[in-house]
Amino acid sequence: MTAEILQPRRRPTQERSHKKFDLLLQVSRALLLEVGFESFTCEEVAQRAELPIGTLYQFFAGKYVIVCELDRQDAVAVRQELAQFASEIPTLDWLRFLDRLVDHMAALWVEDPSRRAVWHAVQSTPATRATAAVTERELAAEVARALAPLTPGTPRERRQIMAEVLVHVVYSMLNFSVRDGQGHAEAVIELKRLLAAYLVAGEHS
Repeated sequence: MTAEILQPRRRPTQERSHKKFDLLLQVSRALLLEVGFESFTCEEVAQRAELPIGTLYQFFAGKYVIVCELDRQDAVAVRQELAQFASEIPTLDWLRFLDRLVDHMAALWVEDPSRRAVWHAVQSTPATRATAAVTERELAAEVARALAPLTPGTPRERRQIMAEVLVHVVYSMLNFSVRDGQGHAEAVIELKRLLAAYLVAGEHS
């Protein structure tokens, strides 16, 4: 049985609704970081946003939908950076591309600890994991497109699989790098070595 993909009940089309939608997500992110996913409730989000709970439920069926939307939101900045890098290709080689992308994402994880909270939250149920996997695959498709001119010897299907592996490993390792007691810089260096070795092996296999 395929897990349900969680989406907002509706997305705002007017400026006033956009402001409420964005406020609910902003408050949700702060609350998630403060109390953790188990103690996170829609009622508390609505109260802190100073909006009726009915307004929240107009957009979101529950907290699982909210965290999946936060996960999509987090992917936006990475996709924007990928688009910027892609515009510089073919002046970049793939090692420089990989180095800059990992550095950018690592900075996001350090500067915004809520990313780790969101990542852990979407691991909580089959539906949230399935929804997060869709977001990862969409990001991986962008990575595969960016890698295409840098890895011309790799077939398209294999490049897509490699991109999905890269995205999943990067997300997992960055969350590992910012956990309590972990040396972030050292973990990022090891991540770069791991990814470089993987891409070298993939290009020559």
